Amino acid sequence: MVDLVQQYQSIREEVKASFDRILDNAQFINGPDVHEFANSLANYLGAKHVIPCANGTDALQIAMMALDLKPGDEVITPSFTYIATTEVVGLLRLKPVFVDVNPKTFNMEPSAIKKAITAKTKAIVPVHLYGQSCDMDAIWKIAKEYDLYIIEDNAQAIGSDYTTKSGKVMKTGTIGHIGCTSFFPSKNLGCYGDGGAISTNDDKLADKMRMIASHGQSKRYYHDLVGCNSRLDTLQAAVLNAKLKRLDSYIQARREAAKVYDDAFAAIKEIITPFRDPKSTHVFHQYTLQLADGVNRDEMVNYLAEQAIPSMIYYPVPAHKQKMFKTLETSCGDLSVTDDLTKRVISLPMHTELDSEQQTYIINHVKKFIQNG
Repeated sequence: MVDLVQQYQSIREEVKASFDRILDNAQFINGPDVHEFANSLANYLGAKHVIPCANGTDALQIAMMALDLKPGDEVITPSFTYIATTEVVGLLRLKPVFVDVNPKTFNMEPSAIKKAITAKTKAIVPVHLYGQSCDMDAIWKIAKEYDLYIIEDNAQAIGSDYTTKSGKVMKTGTIGHIGCTSFFPSKNLGCYGDGGAISTNDDKLADKMRMIASHGQSKRYYHDLVGCNSRLDTLQAAVLNAKLKRLDSYIQARREAAKVYDDAFAAIKEIITPFRDPKSTHVFHQYTLQLADGVNRDEMVNYLAEQAIPSMIYYPVPAHKQKMFKTLETSCGDLSVTDDLTKRVISLPMHTELDSEQQTYIINHVKKFIQNG
């Protein structure tokens, strides 16, 4: 699904030189590379503040802690997402309120958000799934009307541009009150271990999140808040510094690969290719198809695997059906689209090193399965 070995070859010398320098000076925690990365990412995103942390899940947790959400407060979130988004809501003893997604974009449906709001609702967590932005104009309108916080889960869409109704172009992760992202190795901007970051334009929130991520301290050994220990280590920051300079080229390569897939599958009625929201650019963290009812997805996965072609189901079990939430208070509206998508989505290999020979091989076998299915 991702070829990190090949990708490494293009940055090998730069990363090795950085690692040697860090190993020589032994500044493994909070070294200069971490500060360089925070500043560079802030500039790239157009955000006032970027706070690096240990992983994307921590980023979401720190964001919710900084907003002083209390047990029982309701947080509106999609169920069609990776579990980290909703896991943090449960971890903090908040109440996840699951809402449905748009069948074209896979992102939160604004009309479903509005129906889910109660007197206890405190925040909305839009997940920019697979690589393109949620309808942030509509979500902001709802948030303003009901005085709600917006925490963007930007783990899959870093680098995506959203054009607002006013014509302003903004990077995902900078549109809400707080943006959270992950640098898991398979992400478009990934390190060689775990890593994450939080972005905001709010000075007070930034200060508070820095404290929370560092044991609740603003000054060493003086702990004003209950916090956690969540740091991006210097070695990972060095990898991210090398990759951030290339992120736009990585994204362009993914878009070109997506177009090849699109053109190849355009005439196949059993396959729905990814929809492009005109308000958002797509960075294709995943290239996700929807299969028609007559296509046996499990057989397709097995057939592709027999041809040495990986594929993935993101996600086979939505959050509202996970066992972990049976012990927690939750709320679910109509999730029929979510339940339907879990049965018909399939993601094909998508990465910056995907070449024409590989894609032709993948495409031919997808077509062969559909024709013989």
